[in-house]
Amino acid sequence: MSEFLDATEANTPENLLRHLTEITRTADLDTEAPALTLEGVGRGVYLCHALAALSGWWIDPKTQRDVDPQDPTVFAAKLALVHSELSEALEADRKGLADDHLPHREGAEVELADAVIRIFDLAGARGMDLQTAIIEKLLYNQYRADHKLSNRSAANGKAI
Repeated sequence: MSEFLDATEANTPENLLRHLTEITRTADLDTEAPALTLEGVGRGVYLCHALAALSGWWIDPKTQRDVDPQDPTVFAAKLALVHSELSEALEADRKGLADDHLPHREGAEVELADAVIRIFDLAGARGMDLQTAIIEKLLYNQYRADHKLSNRSAANGKAI
């Protein structure tokens, strides 16, 4: 793994962004992408959770009481809904379907958007720092041996 991640220097969002920006510069990619990702994900989490809360998705329709996002059964149910969106994306792609509600879009595209919306909502409800976690995970993955093409191409490598 990178010396950067092993250093005593704090893995703050700023330090992670600096290192990931250096990787993008070396790879001749857009060096603003990591910072834009961090900002965009944070805004997406806020927006998706705020709209879901305003629409009543965090209120139990039977009891009219707030749903506790820290409750493990609530978390499990919300993750199952993410999974259902991903299954719908697979089915739409497999059949080459357009979306029922947004027919100008591919069904898989809209179902993936639904999955992201549900993930962002759940992360917002639980106060998760998803934006920094994504940057951290992207950086970590750059140094994983099992993510290198040579290892993925080898026997028993991650082909997909």
